[in-house]
Formats: sequence, structure tokens, C-alpha cells
Amino acid sequence: MTRIAIIGGSGIYSLLDEKEHLKVATPYGAPSSRIERGLIGKTEVLFLPRHGNPHQIPPHGINYRANIWALRELGAERIVAVNAVGSLREDYRPGDIVIPDQFIDFTKRRALSFYDGPDVYHISMADPFCPHMNRVLYDKSKESGYTTHLGGTYVCIEGPRFSTRSESKMFRQFSDIIGMTLVPEVNLADELAMCYSVLATVTDYDVWAEKPVDTEEVVRILRENEDKVHTILSNTVGILSGFRDCNCSLRLDGAKI
Repeated sequence: MTRIAIIGGSGIYSLLDEKEHLKVATPYGAPSSRIERGLIGKTEVLFLPRHGNPHQIPPHGINYRANIWALRELGAERIVAVNAVGSLREDYRPGDIVIPDQFIDFTKRRALSFYDGPDVYHISMADPFCPHMNRVLYDKSKESGYTTHLGGTYVCIEGPRFSTRSESKMFRQFSDIIGMTLVPEVNLADELAMCYSVLATVTDYDVWAEKPVDTEEVVRILRENEDKVHTILSNTVGILSGFRDCNCSLRLDGAKI
């Protein structure tokens, strides 16, 4: 059974060696693409490009429920999600890695739950990310020499547009990074009692900054970050496919009404 899954974000469309492509039917329709099953080193991994391959699905159009359901159906117990994000802090610089431990939801019209009735669950989201996976990702990223931040709040906006300057300045008051794809991915993984962590790669300062990065610079940093992601995942999937040193599998206990 393949226990670890990776969801690729912008710039991450292929990771695996000796892969096969799996078509999975779900109660929620089709996932973003066929799911790849293959190897990173000697570890079997599932891989799903969130935006499709090629990149063709915008953040607000992703079938998040189908994606998470399909990965769980194939046996995944843990998900590492790769997200390209903007920075809301001067010290979270383009090229840095951030492993958030909190989020704020500013999405508006996404299907947020598997439990639309008749079964109703209210799960705790006080600590939405897996602390064990967060620590492993952080340690291995630091060992690779990358500037890495453990902890931080990810504000997820609806998209596909970027923030206004006023919005960006507001988000800076309570968040550290900004993106469009965390929610409802994290909600859904938690509802299935899966471990979920984000490997966030900073591509630019959000529009609050007086020194916005141009498109050429963003593309350059995306490519550099892709190499970092490959290295970090190569050094972590073997560990993450092992035992679960966390309480994520207990999220549904006592949550049913």
C-alpha cells in the first residue's frame, strides 16, 4: 500500500521514477488528472498535479474533493502539499521555504467538506497541520542548506485574481504567506483523518511591498524552488512513509453529531 502522497502546485508537474498512471473514479467526479504511482528513491509515492498536467485548472476550479478522495482510495495516509506562495513579511524572502502551522480562510465559494449530510462531523481544526511531518520537512530542508521557516499562518484567498494593495496590507496584520490552493485541501484531508503538511515555496513579495518582483524574476525563482522541492522530498518521503508519530488519525473521534 502506498502511504505517502504528494500534491504538486505551480511548477511541480512531475516527480516520480518508474511511474504508472491511475484513473480513479470518485463520488465527486474526476480528479485534476490521472494519479501517478511510482518511486522517489526506493519509496513508493502517489503524485497528483493539482492544476492538471499541463497546468490548466485555476485555483477556484480545482475539484478538491475528488483529489483528496482519490488519494485516500489508493491508500494514502499522509499528504505533502507543495504550494507556491507570496510573502507578507519582509523576512520571508523569495526563494525561502515555509512550513506553516496555521491558516486563515478567505475563500468564498468552494465545497469545503465531505460531510454535507446525513452524517455530520465537526472536526477540530485547532492544529490543522501534522506536527510530525512539519518537523521532518523542516529538519531535512535545513539540512539541505535552505532558508526555512517552521511555523506561520497561510491566508488562502479565492483567486484567480491577486490581492489589491489594501487587501494585502490587511492580510499582513495576521498572516505570513498568501496563496490560493490550501483551502479546502487541508479541510478535506483532515476530515479523512489523514496527515497533511505544506511545503510552501516563496516566489515573491505580495503587493504590499514597494518592491514587487517582475514576471521574469518570479519564473526564475519558481525554477530554483522546484530543485529545492525535489531535494527535500527525496530526503523525507522514506521517513514519512513509516510510522505516524501524531494524533492526526484520531480527528474523527467524538466529532460526529
